[in-house]
Amino acid sequence: MPNFGLTEEQEMLRELARKFADEELIPNAEQWDRDGVFPEDSINNARDLGLLNCTIPEAYGGMGLTYLDEVIINEELGRGDPGFATITGVTMLACHPLIYGGTEEQKIEYLGRVCNGKISAYCVTEPGAGSDVKAISTTAELDGDSYIINGAKMWIGGAGHADWFYVLARTGADNSLDSLSGFIVEANSEGLEVGKKEEKMGQRSSDTRAVRFNNVKVPKENLIGGVEGNGWLQAMTSFDRSRPMLASHALGNARGAMEEAWQYANERRTFGKPIFEHQSISFMLADMSTKIEAARLLAQKAASMLDKGERATLESAHAKRYAADIGMEVTTDSVQIFGGYGYSEEFPAARRMRGAKIYQIFGGTSQIQRLIIGRELNKGYKK
Repeated sequence: MPNFGLTEEQEMLRELARKFADEELIPNAEQWDRDGVFPEDSINNARDLGLLNCTIPEAYGGMGLTYLDEVIINEELGRGDPGFATITGVTMLACHPLIYGGTEEQKIEYLGRVCNGKISAYCVTEPGAGSDVKAISTTAELDGDSYIINGAKMWIGGAGHADWFYVLARTGADNSLDSLSGFIVEANSEGLEVGKKEEKMGQRSSDTRAVRFNNVKVPKENLIGGVEGNGWLQAMTSFDRSRPMLASHALGNARGAMEEAWQYANERRTFGKPIFEHQSISFMLADMSTKIEAARLLAQKAASMLDKGERATLESAHAKRYAADIGMEVTTDSVQIFGGYGYSEEFPAARRMRGAKIYQIFGGTSQIQRLIIGRELNKGYKK
């Protein structure tokens, strides 16, 4: 039988993350979102507490925690502020290709930098290639002891503050998956241009920009793993490993919205009683709770499979798709429970709803997750 309980250590991690969210994220989230503040001090505080770099091995300066530990921690960060959760999550996304396929020298140098406080960014999406990763057109041509990278990336989280980038580029002449390779590119490289900060619907504290590569010279030793053609596997492995974390952000934000709506429903009175005592409201809150519980179980199942070394493509897609979609539903219902106040930016419901939408888009849209789910399940039905 599955064990649905947490260990004593995991309970402590959860309480540490919850306390951090209560004391540092929730009180500041409104201002960060309103003013587009990149909260460096809070990021550093979270790192000092051991809440970041969870699955980077201890040998390279990380916490050496499990994927399940990461999901538990990140639910609390998402509950505190989804923008903050995204900021810290994009660095781990860029680290996964190195953890999976980097050389020892690459891991020591670049994972070490992250654990010492640097930010990294994951450069895969392009203006004409988002969900269709196979269509990327950024090129990397070998010239002596260096690769010359040309192309453009779009919607890159953390780009304005990154120390280094993971860049997926085409090293072969054809358009096959075998022609994709991953590179570590220093942010201060000549010819690398970071665009303006995007003005987004929500999660405005998270820094999102375009990145252009104009004859950027990258040392041959920065080819991840030292072998061309492994980029597709690196990128897809990173998605599988990061989607449970993204799911935890989405369900954490949903949980925060539910808790705020629940409290309000006991304070607001209509027709002589708290609105919670109206069945129409209490049923909405009950449905929110069920959806959040289900999303948590999916995220924790996917993370547990990764911890056992099992392939979790299907389970990670289930978790990401469901958590993203119920995150939008729950935060929208929270606005409804708050009524007119929910439509006001003076209350958290509107900010949480705006912050929820992106989870249905980045890290693989909800539609892409359905394609993955259908493809993976159909393997069992094909003769």
